[in-house]
Amino acid sequence: MISNELDISPYRQRLAQTGRVQIPGFLQADAAQRLADCLRREVPWTTAERGQPDSPPWTGDSARQRTPEAYRRAAAGFHFVYDRYLMVEAMREGRDPQLLLHAVLAFFNSPPYLEFIRELTGDTSLAMVGAQATRYLPGQFLRVHDDRHEEEARRYAYVLNLSRNWEVDWGGLLHFVDEDGKHLDAMLPRFNSLSLFKVPAKHFVGVVAPWAQEPRLAITGWWHAPPATP
Repeated sequence: MISNELDISPYRQRLAQTGRVQIPGFLQADAAQRLADCLRREVPWTTAERGQPDSPPWTGDSARQRTPEAYRRAAAGFHFVYDRYLMVEAMREGRDPQLLLHAVLAFFNSPPYLEFIRELTGDTSLAMVGAQATRYLPGQFLRVHDDRHEEEARRYAYVLNLSRNWEVDWGGLLHFVDEDGKHLDAMLPRFNSLSLFKVPAKHFVGVVAPWAQEPRLAITGWWHAPPATP
């Protein structure tokens, strides 16, 4: 599934130096296309909003009615609204067995892939990959946070970008900020790229613009070390 032409050495070096990197052409071309089609046409999405139960996707009148309250909450502090499909939970519960995403999750946790991420990061403790499919529609966002979660032993966060022909002024970029809130840089969700960063790191996903012609599609999650034993 990973591109046979990928040379990870420059990305490994950049990751070690800066704590973040984006790897273009990450998957084999046909695998990337098939995954993008799955996210576009086959995933039964729900909308996730901080502090609220997952709900049917925010589209049309539902989005117009619910967005103002979501923005009010966002003005008060950390908040998010985006669509998701929780791959680990779905696999455990036996839901949607026909979805390609289940095979992707199994691949992410296979010995060859785990060895690959250990080589890329230099972290031999990495032992598990979590994943969810995500979709950001116009108006959806994820405010600044750092992904810190010691109980889950998160070591690296990743975004496998699967939106075609994304334009920079459509929003939805992955932004990084320092501890003082100064903007450091941003990653465009280029098709078939892997955005990766060491946890914790302050970051956010910018609001997707109303004129965006595509949803921002991705598979996201964390590379975990084994949880600490009590």
